[in-house]
Amino acid sequence: MDCTALILTYNESKHLSRCLDSLSELFSEVVVIDSFSTDNTTLIAKKYGVTLVQNEFINQAQQLNWYLDNHKIDSEWIFRIDADEVITPELRSNLEGGLDYISNSVSGITINRRIYFLGKWIRHGGIYPIPVLRLWRNGRGYCENRWMDEHIIVQGEVEHVSGDISDINLNNLSWWVDKHNNYASREAVEVVLSQTRESKSNDMKMSANASRKRWIKRVVYSRIPLGIRAVLYFTYRYIFLAGFLDGSKGFAFHLFQGLWYRLLVDYKVLELRLLVKSNNKDLRSIILDEYGYDVSKFDALNNKK
Repeated sequence: MDCTALILTYNESKHLSRCLDSLSELFSEVVVIDSFSTDNTTLIAKKYGVTLVQNEFINQAQQLNWYLDNHKIDSEWIFRIDADEVITPELRSNLEGGLDYISNSVSGITINRRIYFLGKWIRHGGIYPIPVLRLWRNGRGYCENRWMDEHIIVQGEVEHVSGDISDINLNNLSWWVDKHNNYASREAVEVVLSQTRESKSNDMKMSANASRKRWIKRVVYSRIPLGIRAVLYFTYRYIFLAGFLDGSKGFAFHLFQGLWYRLLVDYKVLELRLLVKSNNKDLRSIILDEYGYDVSKFDALNNKK
């Protein structure tokens, strides 16, 4: 298939072999974009003979766009997959059929994503199916420049291909909690920074699902009082979207990701706003001091575009 697969990595030795096995002999090129891993990630990439590059990590969007901006990609299509994900046999079969039948007006393709938690496939609570835009025509798409909740956006139409990407992380629950704590910090930073940016209109498109969720978050969720909105969201997801059907592991997932995480984001946003009011420093300096995120460096990279 005339398509290049891109994988962002940092210390992914538990997952990378499994991911690369699922991609074997399907793509014209596989590229591992590593953030100077300290485990065996780079050795695994070299063992599989894939293209390996390394770059200082700022955030997911910057890392992906760095590769798109600075490396020549010869294939017609580009595919993004995380190291802890694999493609299912159904998706592989559909992709092996080729993409020649796709109209030239179509620039992006969405694929359903499965999420596993403690080994269980989470099917309810609005978690499955989640169509994500992971496949796009070379030169017609890039990753949004956001600190969190970034999506691939394309210039042109978007279609859907059946088959799933499975997100099956093998790390323990403590790792999962730490990761989502970090995600909450990044999302809080994105929320506060987004209020200082000028809105720019363009004709780039993301998946319909991502666009709808972002509209709901901006127009509905953000107007509900702090704290209350996270409880209402969990209730809606767990009761009205039948998250309870996912059993005991599903309860833990929906509670952690649907309530705890959303509360964490809300109160980190509140904390940042309080720090801005109580300090003489500017917002970007506070973000650097509190979270270690060099927003100015990210801004400088984006201004080059």
